[in-house]
Order: sequence, then C-alpha cells, then structure tokens
Amino acid sequence: MQLEYKGQNLQGRSFKGQNLTSANFQGADIRGADFTDANLRDATFFLAKCGLPIHLRLILLIILFFIGALSLFTAGVVAVFAGVQISPAGQIIGQYLILFINPIVLTIFLSVAIYLGLNKAVITIVFLAVFSCISLIFFQYYEAAAAFAGNLLWLFTVGVTGAIIFTSVIILTKYSSGIFIGAGFIAWVISTFIPLILGQPHLILVKVAFSSAIGVSISIYASQQAILGMPQLAWIRSIAIAFAATGGTNFSGADLTDADFTSATLKNTDFRKANLTRTRFYESKELDLAIGDAILAKRDILNLLVSCHGRNKSYVGANLQGANLIGANLEAANLKGADLSGAVFQGACLEWTNLTLAQAVGTDFTSAQMTGACIEAWNIESTTKLDHIDCRFIYLLENPKPGTDDRERRPSSGNFQPGEFTKLFEEVLNTLDLIFRNGIDWKAFIATLRKVQEENGGSDLAIQSIANKGDGVVVVKVNVPDGTDKEKIHNDFMQNYQLALQAVEERYKAQLQAKDNEIVIYRHQSADMREIISLLANKPINVQVDNKVETKAMTNSNDSSRNINIGNIGGDFNASGQALNVGEISGKVTNTINQLPSAPAPQHPGIKELLMQLQAAIESEKDLTQEDKAEALEQVKALAEAGKNPQEEPKQKAARTALKILKGTTTGLPATATIVEAVSKLLPLISKLLGLG
Repeated sequence: MQLEYKGQNLQGRSFKGQNLTSANFQGADIRGADFTDANLRDATFFLAKCGLPIHLRLILLIILFFIGALSLFTAGVVAVFAGVQISPAGQIIGQYLILFINPIVLTIFLSVAIYLGLNKAVITIVFLAVFSCISLIFFQYYEAAAAFAGNLLWLFTVGVTGAIIFTSVIILTKYSSGIFIGAGFIAWVISTFIPLILGQPHLILVKVAFSSAIGVSISIYASQQAILGMPQLAWIRSIAIAFAATGGTNFSGADLTDADFTSATLKNTDFRKANLTRTRFYESKELDLAIGDAILAKRDILNLLVSCHGRNKSYVGANLQGANLIGANLEAANLKGADLSGAVFQGACLEWTNLTLAQAVGTDFTSAQMTGACIEAWNIESTTKLDHIDCRFIYLLENPKPGTDDRERRPSSGNFQPGEFTKLFEEVLNTLDLIFRNGIDWKAFIATLRKVQEENGGSDLAIQSIANKGDGVVVVKVNVPDGTDKEKIHNDFMQNYQLALQAVEERYKAQLQAKDNEIVIYRHQSADMREIISLLANKPINVQVDNKVETKAMTNSNDSSRNINIGNIGGDFNASGQALNVGEISGKVTNTINQLPSAPAPQHPGIKELLMQLQAAIESEKDLTQEDKAEALEQVKALAEAGKNPQEEPKQKAARTALKILKGTTTGLPATATIVEAVSKLLPLISKLLGLG
C-alpha cells in the first residue's frame, strides 16, 4: 500500500529507518524532517520543500554572529597586547611598521587563498612572516617583530573565519547583499573598538580599523566567490554548506533509488552517504546549496542533473554513475572515459556525442538518439539496454587515420534500418575490442594475453577476430565470459602490453642492433594480414581472410577491411616459420660447452658448469615456446664461444648481447618458472667469470 503524505506539513518529523517505498510526499513541507537510513525507493518528492525550519535558521545565524564576535574580540586582544603591552613605551616606530605591514600581509594572504588555494596561501604567509620578523630583528625593532607575530592570529581570524561565516550567512539567507553589508559593518565595528575597550592609543585604533576593514572586505569577496563555485575556495563552501545543513532535512544513508525530486526545493538538505541511483533532480531548486557526495560532489555534474542540458559541454572522465538523465540534451557532448554505469538516458539526445572508453555497464539507452555518436572501446554488456535506439549511423574510431577523415563509420554507407543498431550490438555485448594504432608485436601480445588470463582467475579470453584497418590500425576482438569486468580486463591488457612491448623491443635492439625506427617498421609490417597468418601458423587453426562486403547484422555496408576470424583460440599460438629442431641445436650447444675446461674444484663451478645448468633449465622449461628455447640455446652457445677466449673484444660484445637476450626471454613468464630463477641466479655468475662485471 502506498503511503500518502501529499501536501502535508511534516516539519521536524522523524522517519528514521522506516520503510517508505513508493511513498508520496508531493508538495509536502519536510523541512527539518529526518529520513536517516530510510527506504525511499520510488518515493515522490515533486515540489516538496526541504531544508531548515525558520526557527533553526535564526538560531544558526545567531550562533554565527557570536562565533564571529568572539573570534574577532579574542584575536584583537592578542594583536593589541602583542603590539603594545610587549612593546617598550616610546618606541613608536614598530607600531608604524605594523600599521602598514599588517594590511599588506593580510591582503596578500587572502588574495593567494582566493586565486591559488589555502595551501599555497599558508606557505606564502609563513614565508613572509619569517622574512618580515628576521628583517625587523635585524634592524633591532624587536617590539615590532613581536607585534607582527601576534598579528598573525588576527590575520587568520579575520580572513579565514570571516570568509566561512559570511559564506554560511549567504547560504542561510535569501537577501545576501544586505546581510553582508550589515554583518560586515558589525564585524568592523567590533574589531575597531577593541583598542578603545582596552584603553589603548589611537594609533592602535587606526591600525586595527584599517586592517579589519581590509580583512572584512576581502572575506566578503571570498565568500561570494565560494558561493559562485570558484574551485580554489571549494573548502570554504563545503564547510559553510555542512554547517548550514545542521538541523535541515536529513537523507543521510537513505535509499533514494528512483526517487523523484523534480522541482523540489533542496537548500540546506543532507544527502551524504545516500543511495542516489537514478534519483531524479530535474528542475530542482537550490540543489547546489545541499550537502552530498559522489555524484553531487562536482558542480558541473550537479548542474547537468538539474537542467538536463549538456549540449557541446565536456564531461571527460566524469562520474555519472547512476545519474538520471532521462530526456537530457547531450548533443555533441564529450563523455570520453566517463562512468555511465547504471545511469538512465531514456529518450536522451546523444547525437554526435563522444562515448569513447565510456563505461556503460547496466546503462539504459532505451529510445535514445545516437546518430553520429563515437563508441570506440566503450564498455557494454548484457545489462546495457539498447532497445529502440534511434540511430542512422555511428563511428567506431574517435580519431581519423592520419591524412584522412575516416572514423570507421557503421554502416560504411547508407543508414541502419529500424532495429539494426540494437541487433548489431547484441552480438558484441560479450566481446572486448583491443585497438592498436601502431601495429601489433605478436610476441608481446601473446605474453600479455597469458598474463591477463592468469591474473583474472584463468578467465577464458578467446580471440574472435583480427581486423587490419590500414595505416597500422589493428582491432582484435576478444570474447569474454558473461559477467566479466571488461573495463578491468581492457586496462590490465593495455598496461601489461606496453610493459611486454618494451621488453620485447629491448630484445629486438640487442638481437638485431636495431634502431627505434626499424622496430616501428617491424610492427607496421606485422599488421599486414600475410604476416599475421605467418605468425599464427604454428598452431593448426582455420584461418579465413575475408575481403568481402560486411553483411553481418547490418545491410548496405561496404566495409572492405580485412578480417581474420580465428574462432575460439584460448591456447597458445606462436610466431614461427618452419619447424625448429631444438634437439639438433641443443646438441651443438653441448659440443661447444664441452670444449671448455672443467672447474678444478667441484664446489666452485666454472663457466662450463654454469652454462650446462643454464642449458638444462632452458630445455626443461615448459613455459618457453620451441622458438624461444631455440633462441635461448643459441645465446648459450654464444656464451660458450666467448668462454674460450673471453679477452677478445668481439667475444665480449657477443657475450653482452647474449646476456641481454637471455634476460629478455624470461620477460612475461610466471615468476615461478624454473628458467626465471635460473637466469636471475646464473647470469650474474657467468657475467663475472667472463669479465663483464
């Protein structure tokens, strides 16, 4: 049964921990009500009035007045006593210095705080304070230095406390200008007449009046900028909003999933730790003066939730998880890398929107308009809703190929027929696109694939297809199991691929003494379909090179990019040419090693014994491919040749190269592999015996 509270006066009432699912609070006055930890799923707060009751608002204003007065009075007393009581009578020069220094330092502090942030302001003022005190002491104005130190307390009180108090005042009141003028005047009067209360000279009165006037003025300016959202003053705004929400409507910890706050007044409302999944804030009033975290923490996101208007705006990397943006206008917006998980875009305009790398798991795009959107490497799965999408075409690449404007349009020509967009992506919900813009190094790719599978609990990652898009752009589609965190898999793969690529390139440099541009050429060549087929030839699989027009899941498509449909390749495939006879190579290595002299003492193995151990480790290592074993054994042979006459420069050079290649061979292998332990243990000893360090 739906609970009905429509239009009721519920000020100060407690609903703490109650089950209020689908309750109707339309037009209700819930100022000061407590909904802490309540279940408010699907509840309606249309036109509801949240915030502080009038009597609590007055109480908070009175508290702010007394805090400000007490702070000013305390700081003024300290400043006066530091400037007069500690100063010897008759030495007026120190007071004249403070008269001019204090306002200048105060102005510098608050100006830096406003434009660069509080941290830099504190560092600046500490530097100026130390410099000023040292300068005054150097000229033997000891009383002036003491007075300046005392005035630092005045500085912080008038500046920081004043800014926070004034910001709280504007949040609590509707007519901020008049309140500011009145509160600022009262603060100035209190601070100015402190010397008269204490019976101090008129010079101190002038100093305090001048300083406090500047301090109050800059504090008022700082508070206004904090209200307007200046990032450097966000800390002032956060403190003030938290204070102003004391006693206001409290939704802390409440479940507000699918709740509707359309056109509600939300000033001085607490949403901290609340579940705001798909909560509707469209055209709500003064949400920026409520306190909240997660999706309400960023002002630009908060404004989007209220206005549902983000046309041509940038939300790169934004947290829009669970956002309710039904019917929003996000035409040509930049949502690259944004987290849209669980968000609702029903009927939204996403035409020409950049959705590259967007996380859209569980996102509802039902009836959205998506013509011209870019969806490169976006993350969708079976929970993503793509029903009734209005889309004529989309783009698969964010950036065109060099020298072209080709962004991989789908369909390549013509438009999607009704329902074709949804049908197309239903077939790829459990696939992950890995895009390589500079070709692929297949050794690094395979090493990375193995490692990512191991790190993700042995996930069955199967290559579905490889497409050469030209200009070095290669797209590898990988099938992933249902429920797989595709964002994590994608990030893990690309990070590990870069590490493996660096290691493999080091091997290329050492082995071929290649330059960087030669490595790039190699990788671009490896993007060619014939090269890919050669690299995959070591494992018997069915390879189909498809140059036909793409017809799958769409019509009127003329995509002529070449594809290799690999099927379910969950195991190994290796770059290879003809079959390698590892046994023959091993025999040659053994013959070369046997030509070396044996160590005189068995307990102290020499170069011969160490190379024999290394050879055995390589031959028995199951994690090495046949090609890698052959290559590693060739390097052992090179070390054995160098051991015959280690003093010759060509032999030393060949030995250094062999050591580098052997180290690179173990890159990407599991840490538990026998060869990894053998290389780390034996290579330093071999290097030392060969006189290489």
